Amino acid sequence: MSKDFETVRLSIEGPVAEVSFCRPEIHNAFNDTLIYEMTEVFQSLKEDKNLRVVVLTGEGKSFCAGADLNWMRRVKDYSFEKNLEESLALAELFHLIDRHPLPVIGRINGAAIGGGTGFVSVCDIAVAAESAKFSFSEVKIGVVPACIGPYVIKKIGAGRAREFFISGERLTASQANDIGLVNRVSADEQLNDTVHLLVKTILSSGPQAIAMAKELIANVPNMGPDKYRPYTAEMIAKLRKSDEGQEGMDAFLNKRKPNWVIE
Repeated sequence: MSKDFETVRLSIEGPVAEVSFCRPEIHNAFNDTLIYEMTEVFQSLKEDKNLRVVVLTGEGKSFCAGADLNWMRRVKDYSFEKNLEESLALAELFHLIDRHPLPVIGRINGAAIGGGTGFVSVCDIAVAAESAKFSFSEVKIGVVPACIGPYVIKKIGAGRAREFFISGERLTASQANDIGLVNRVSADEQLNDTVHLLVKTILSSGPQAIAMAKELIANVPNMGPDKYRPYTAEMIAKLRKSDEGQEGMDAFLNKRKPNWVIE
């Protein structure tokens, strides 16, 4: 199954959805249309109970080169209220992807610049091609990486964010890996195989457990001991008694594969 929007392409094959920026002629730069279409896509994926994993990537040579220049020309003349409306829509999109119940794998096939690095930072696991480049370039035009900031800072830490938000310098894939912006680097010609193997690994894990693991990671850092002790204890108790937990433990004890494994 595939569905085309104006700026985004959705392709579904079995339990895997691939969401692509499809503006290769302008290096997949995003505008207001892409923000709203991408939001619609990720909302729809939450409702599809047959899906197990999402791959986010870009068509052509780039992953996402940040904001579309033509959109920026319009934005420059917007009122504060209109600017706030579209900025909130972008912030909501990043939150939607970051907190999505399905694991989101970033296939970073090329440059991720400015806001494009925000899409990298909200992926659960980002795999970058060796040729990919990264930059928090907003300061070069007198703005800041605001909407992406919370997710980038969580991923690379405040110390690194201070350096690269202020300098706006370009990073190689290896540097992005060193600071934790991406999780793995692959030779360009092996990127598809690397992502495919990662997807296959995820499909051997319990889907409910994955969703709860994402929830755990999102919630626990904001809790004190009085909250995270009962929260985590209740979570594991519920999962042990759930259908998935019962199946997983029985499969392990009887040395068989659980029924959710897709090969």
